[in-house]
Amino acid sequence: MKEPGDQDSYGERLDRSKSPGKRSLSSLKSASRSAVREGNKALEDATDETLTEGGGESYLEDDDYSMEHLEGSSSSFQDDYVETIRESQYLEAPASASEGAEEEVKKKISENFFYDYMELVLMPFVTPDSNIPLDLLTLVHSFGYDCKKRANLQLLDSNTVMYIAGNQLILLNLKTKEQIYLRSSSGRGIGVIGVHPDKTYFTVAEKGVFPKIIIYEYPSLRPYRILQDGTELAYAYVDFNYDGTLLASVGSNPDHTLIIWNWKEEQPILKTKAFSQEVFKVTFNPEDDEQLTTAGSGHIKFWEIALTFTGLKLQGSLGRFGKTATTDIEGYMELPDGKVLSGSEWGNMLLWEGGLIKVELCRGARKSCHQGPINQIVLDEGEVITIGADGCIRIWDFETVDTADSIDETGLLEIEPINELQVGKNVKLFSMIKMNEIGSNFWLAQDASGAIWKLDLSFSNITQDPDCLFSFHSGAIEALAVSPLTYLMATTALDCSVRIYDFASKTPLAQMKFKQGGTALAWVPRLVSYNGAQIIVGFEDGVVRVLELYDPKRLTVFAGRKKVSDADISLKQVFKPHTARVTALAYERDGEILATGSEDQTVFFFEVEKDYKPIGYITTPGPVCQLIWSPNSHRFIEIEKRKRLKELKEKQKEERRKQLAAEMGGNGEKEFHAEEEEVEAEEPLPEIFIPSTPCHILCGFYSEPGKFWVSLGGYDAGFLYHCEFPPYDKNSAITEMKNEPFDFRSLEDTEDNPIQAITFSIHQDLMFCGMQDGAIRVYILSQNNPSLMNMVDYWHFNIHDNNYGCVKGISTSFDDRFLVTTGADSNIFVFTIFSEFELKKSIKAKVPSPRFGIEAEPIPEDIEDPKSYSIENARRKREHDKLMKEVEEIKAGKREKLKALRNEFWKLIEMNQELPKHMQFKRTDFDVDSKIRAEIARKTAFKIHQVEKELAWEKEKHELGLMKLQNRFRESLENDIIVVRAIQSDHKISSYRLVKPSKYSKFKRISLTERRTSKLERSEKEGAGRKDSQKDTGGSISVPEESIIEEGKKFRPKTLSEIMVENQIEKTRKLILKAERAQLKIQQRKKEWEELYKSKPQDDFEDPRDVQAIKEAQLYMGDFNLKTAPDYKIPEHMRVNAAKKEEELGHLDSMAHSKKKNMNKCIISLRDLKVAVIEEIQCLVQELKTIQATLHISKHIPIPEVPQIYPEEVPEKRFQYDEEILLNFKQQQIQDEKSHQLEQGESAGSAGGFLKLSSRKDGDLTTDSLSKSSKASASSADTAKLSEFEKVDPIDVELEIMKRDEIKHLYMQQYLTNRIKELIVTFDAELRLLRHQKLKLDTQMKLSDLHHVTLFQEMLLLKNFEKQENILQERVNSLDKEEQDMQWKISETLKEMEEKKNEIAKFQDQEKALYAGFQAAIGENNKFANFLMKVLKKRIKRVKKKEVEGDADEDEDSDESSEEESSLESGEDESGSDDEVFDDSICPTNCDVGLFEMALQLREKRLDIEEALVEEKKSIENLRKEHDALSKKVKIVATNLNAAEEALEAYQREKQQRLNELMIVIPLKLHQIEHVVFGEIPSDLSGTLVFSNQSLSRLQERITQLHEENAKQQKLNKECRERRKQLIREKREMAKTISKMEETVRQLMISKFGRVIDLEALQTLSVNTTLEELKIRKIRKELLNAKEMKMWEEKIAQVRWELMMKTKEHTKKLHQMNDLCIDKKKLDSRLNTLQNQQGNAFQGPRKADIVAKEKVTELIQLQAERILALKEEIALLRKKGGLILPPIQPPQEKEMNPMGL
Repeated sequence: MKEPGDQDSYGERLDRSKSPGKRSLSSLKSASRSAVREGNKALEDATDETLTEGGGESYLEDDDYSMEHLEGSSSSFQDDYVETIRESQYLEAPASASEGAEEEVKKKISENFFYDYMELVLMPFVTPDSNIPLDLLTLVHSFGYDCKKRANLQLLDSNTVMYIAGNQLILLNLKTKEQIYLRSSSGRGIGVIGVHPDKTYFTVAEKGVFPKIIIYEYPSLRPYRILQDGTELAYAYVDFNYDGTLLASVGSNPDHTLIIWNWKEEQPILKTKAFSQEVFKVTFNPEDDEQLTTAGSGHIKFWEIALTFTGLKLQGSLGRFGKTATTDIEGYMELPDGKVLSGSEWGNMLLWEGGLIKVELCRGARKSCHQGPINQIVLDEGEVITIGADGCIRIWDFETVDTADSIDETGLLEIEPINELQVGKNVKLFSMIKMNEIGSNFWLAQDASGAIWKLDLSFSNITQDPDCLFSFHSGAIEALAVSPLTYLMATTALDCSVRIYDFASKTPLAQMKFKQGGTALAWVPRLVSYNGAQIIVGFEDGVVRVLELYDPKRLTVFAGRKKVSDADISLKQVFKPHTARVTALAYERDGEILATGSEDQTVFFFEVEKDYKPIGYITTPGPVCQLIWSPNSHRFIEIEKRKRLKELKEKQKEERRKQLAAEMGGNGEKEFHAEEEEVEAEEPLPEIFIPSTPCHILCGFYSEPGKFWVSLGGYDAGFLYHCEFPPYDKNSAITEMKNEPFDFRSLEDTEDNPIQAITFSIHQDLMFCGMQDGAIRVYILSQNNPSLMNMVDYWHFNIHDNNYGCVKGISTSFDDRFLVTTGADSNIFVFTIFSEFELKKSIKAKVPSPRFGIEAEPIPEDIEDPKSYSIENARRKREHDKLMKEVEEIKAGKREKLKALRNEFWKLIEMNQELPKHMQFKRTDFDVDSKIRAEIARKTAFKIHQVEKELAWEKEKHELGLMKLQNRFRESLENDIIVVRAIQSDHKISSYRLVKPSKYSKFKRISLTERRTSKLERSEKEGAGRKDSQKDTGGSISVPEESIIEEGKKFRPKTLSEIMVENQIEKTRKLILKAERAQLKIQQRKKEWEELYKSKPQDDFEDPRDVQAIKEAQLYMGDFNLKTAPDYKIPEHMRVNAAKKEEELGHLDSMAHSKKKNMNKCIISLRDLKVAVIEEIQCLVQELKTIQATLHISKHIPIPEVPQIYPEEVPEKRFQYDEEILLNFKQQQIQDEKSHQLEQGESAGSAGGFLKLSSRKDGDLTTDSLSKSSKASASSADTAKLSEFEKVDPIDVELEIMKRDEIKHLYMQQYLTNRIKELIVTFDAELRLLRHQKLKLDTQMKLSDLHHVTLFQEMLLLKNFEKQENILQERVNSLDKEEQDMQWKISETLKEMEEKKNEIAKFQDQEKALYAGFQAAIGENNKFANFLMKVLKKRIKRVKKKEVEGDADEDEDSDESSEEESSLESGEDESGSDDEVFDDSICPTNCDVGLFEMALQLREKRLDIEEALVEEKKSIENLRKEHDALSKKVKIVATNLNAAEEALEAYQREKQQRLNELMIVIPLKLHQIEHVVFGEIPSDLSGTLVFSNQSLSRLQERITQLHEENAKQQKLNKECRERRKQLIREKREMAKTISKMEETVRQLMISKFGRVIDLEALQTLSVNTTLEELKIRKIRKELLNAKEMKMWEEKIAQVRWELMMKTKEHTKKLHQMNDLCIDKKKLDSRLNTLQNQQGNAFQGPRKADIVAKEKVTELIQLQAERILALKEEIALLRKKGGLILPPIQPPQEKEMNPMGL
């Protein structure tokens, strides 16, 4: 064992042990408060003196408190926790770091600074002022491994791994198996470990109160940095970023704090709460350090470091599961694009994007990716690796996973893994790390079943099988036993294994697996097994097994034996005494009796002789947990879960006295005595508190006969109780005895940490205690002191895990040199015990020699069924069977009596039948009760129904099994084997057993390496595209001849003015069209000339067809190398990949399948033909029999046998059966069983039983077809019988008829016989012909199978190359695409440059036209021409448009400037007038103002043109620069493309070489081998080539063709040379002719026009379109005005007519008003008269007057209203535009406004 800091001397460690140690977390129940105050004061003093360099750190010895509520406790758990943190801080302070701790933290830590390991780590606690050495126990080896701890396997280099073992960190060398240990600094355990990406540092994140993260340097193992205050109790996970500059940590319960550290400065950067539930893991994104991911119980969270206005913050986004069930996420992986791939509990993969599940990935048929949770996901070399708890490792395509998306509402996507590896049976992979071995793909895997595996994930032909490097117990180790003779130990656990170790040489020796887990273990004493070779093990199913250990090397060596191990285990005896788990095993001191205890509350006793014989058993009140025999007799104690013992009253009084003394000082004693007297006087003391649930007894041991010590848990923890057995009394029950301990010992710091296991040294001077928190405590005792009076000094050290590492077993070696401990954390630690005598340097255990004849002993039958009977249950079963046998014998006697009575009854029935009928009894008279028979029938039907219901499940099960078998073995078949036999010969033909087409023929896989188009093909495509574009642009330009004006209305006559306009328009249109046609004709002619000149070949022009032919010849013709040549270049059309090979394989399968299918159809047709032939032969035979019935027997011809259908010819009837066949099959099986030929009988029965049915049914079918003939034969037979009875001599006519019939029958007999033979011969001929065809097809199919094997091997090889080939091909494609894009950009740039040049030419032409037009406007003799030209050419500085828009109010005066001159200014001569000063703002006198203004306008146009020219030139310059840059890039890309193509070509060559290594089988005959050396076939044919006959003949024909083509090409070359000379002569002659014609044209122009003119301008001369358009507009305007004047005249006439009609109407209204006025006047006068005669009214009836008056009043009112209405209407009519409204309502008394004037 090696450990950092071993260089310290013993004296230094001893001095350190005498320093103040750790204080306890809580005082004993009897401790006074004054003691607590003194402890606090001492702690404060120690704190002041112990400041460390890196800052003081407090940690606790005990932080694991039970969370359950304890009744009667003085304070709650929270109060104890707070008090613990406040009172128990202890600071370890190295002396070298005592200077300026606070200032040093603020400063930057030096990179060369290291902490002292020995001053940092936890040292064992030793009682102060004791002589116990610190190295009382020294850890020498660890055999365990906490395989269920998360990420508990890390790789430091290729040979070193590290893992956590309790409070130790173990560094294991894989080659030498050497272990190095690092201790925890807190003593509370280690939470998690991590490794720096550079493997130069590793982290140890501990557990405890505010634990530390210690970062060690590797390989020096010196503490480099310490991170503090990161969590409250423990760390759950740590992870470095990709660069190793940052460290992320997450805490466990209760805070789950997430922190990002600058670990080199020991400073936290960001801190937040990760989640409210348990967090399993935190990792950085390898591509982005600002992104993190956490996952855990029911959640996954995505984090991002964001810069806010308050600084950096961690922003978390919780993943939402949506429709997917919530799951715990153990394994996940960040993808490069930000997505996250995680696992699930049910084994599928979840792809997360944006906080949501994008898709759920599963395998085909909706199978999960793993059977169980996915524990880890890794991205390695472009492949996704998933590690599942099912022991499988599957490889997935990264592109498929990254681009996956859901295709339906289920959100599932089915994908298949590329490769997979099943590590082993019962393997549960937890994590995996890759080993840094160059040229290999090895991984180390953590197996939760207790192993470390080395896995090869290369998936090649040389892939190694999984190698189990180390094997351990999985889970808690239940029992431990040490050999009494040597350094051997045995352990067992619930992982169903028993293991043997040599702890002296640190070697695991042997292990044995069982069906159930082990729970108890004991080494058989020497009195039973002298050589100490036997161990006895109890299991959880109640079975006890005796195992024997031996050295197999000492056995007789047999030939051919494999490598022999150092030790082996054999099963010696097995028995089952219990029905529940065995918890204790104990041998009596003399070794004569074995006692076994169990949870079934029984203790079983066995007599130990050669075998173990059961004696009996006793029952106990509770489950047994430990058995110890009494030292001097067979009396033993049985320690079970019982009630806690009461505390003594004196102890309570002592506690009360100390409490009062602490509170009140000296008066406390008086007060205590006063209270005691008062309590005794007034009332009795309260009862001692007894918990409702009895406390568990954990362990115990005898002190002396009848007395023993026990350790209890729960409320009674912290003490050892000394108890005594009560006197034996038969009448009292054990459970009713209430005995209390008579003594106890208080144990320091064990109130919440009871003792779980106790053992003693040989001399009883050391008591070793295993604690509940995984610690080891050693008490120093005096010899022969059973009362444990001096249990004061002790040695204490935390070794196992403090949370779940309870010590299950502790034992010393036979010589007290070693101590072994086992814990619930799967760890086994071996210590050396301090001794003054030096140990031997090399010690090795001696494995017992095998007993004589052990290899020949039969292995006892093991009990594997957990439901098997125990010894007691087997005895009860035997008694029950004996009783049932007696009952069966009684039943048999009753049955015999019933049988006798039944026989007597049947005799009576027979006697009754023998009587005369009139004397016979009816059958119903024998029924005692008729209801009995009905009841029996009803019960029988009910029982049948019940049986059917009981067998319904079995029926359904067998039906499902049959359906599954059919689906597995029958559904995949298209045709079964049909064997058709010939009739007369032994020839037969069988069909193919045809399965459905393979997967390769069903689909075509998309190839990722599609061949890119070559440059030649691209140039051809581009050339064709250019030609098409030229044709498109060179087409005729169609000018639509649309009318200039719209057509008038068809039915309205045209006016003279319209006709004039149309004539003018038509005339103008014709002139324009004529000019356009001339211009179009000129353009077409120009284009024709351009195309002609473009088609003119250059001097170095080569025909593209010739170039293409030459390239094809270079590629496909010439001297080709073999594929095996090292410089062989694979043509692009011959390159293959896995997809193409799969397609080829599928094509081969489909072709073979189709041919086999066609042959099967032919064979089935032949079978059907045979059936038809047999049916016809049966009919013919029947007719032949009928004919022979009429003939004499001497004239009979032998009837041919009717052929039969064999069962193998109709295999489909093999599965047709009925009840009769099933019964026959059952009888056949019974007969076969009797004859002991079960296997042959089953095969014959299964085939024969069903096939007999088919043959019989065929016979039935054929005989049924001849029913009519059979009836006819029957009738003829009847007539024959009648003729026998009526024999009469025939007459001559009858004799003649009979002779004729006889001749006819003889002929028909011969004919039918020949017909039958013909049918048979014809069928046999058809069969032989088809058989010959099938033999040829068989040969082809064999060749096809060989080709199939070759193709499949090639496909597998190509799949291995496919990944790298795809990468190279993608690079070539990307570079090629980039080159094409750049070429396109270059061509676009050139096009733009050409367009810009054309624009410049246009601007220059415009400038020329401007000067020419101005010159023409000035005229020849204008005296101001020079001035106006200067004005036009003057260079001025113009304000830009933007400046003009911004400064609209400023003056527009332009200053002279030195701008660039136009193209014409530079060419013209200018005299010294440039130096003259002139004013161009004022027009000179006598100068035409119009010309002056025109000069100014043209100057502006000239300046615009010049500015445009400058801009265009700048654009051309920019485009030229861009073209140059692109050209350089194209060269670089072309270079890279060539390099990539060369790499791809090299890879293709390597792939071809690998393909060449594959062996191909080609069957050849001797005459096909033409390679002969000295007339003999050489033995070595490796240098030969294999050709098909067709290929060879084609090559030979090609030789002659090449000779002919060579002669033809030479002749053609000669003709082409002559043709070239002739064309050169014709070219010279044509040039002379052209020059003559040009001179003739020039002379004709001078003679006709007086000078050489431009004919194009003359032809395109047309009318002034602007003038003509203005004339047309004028005519149209006049016509519109005339129409408008006419319209207004019509409107005026209409209005006048309306006015006259209104005047007439108003006149009529006035007349009516006049009449009404006259009537009103008359009525007024009449009214006055009536008023004067009022007195007379009283003389008549008054009522009538009143009525009349009312009527008159109403009439007056109506008339008045009418008058007013008429007046208003008259007033309205007098006004212009008035409207007449009828007086619907009475008018209001106000003036009405006029409606309109």
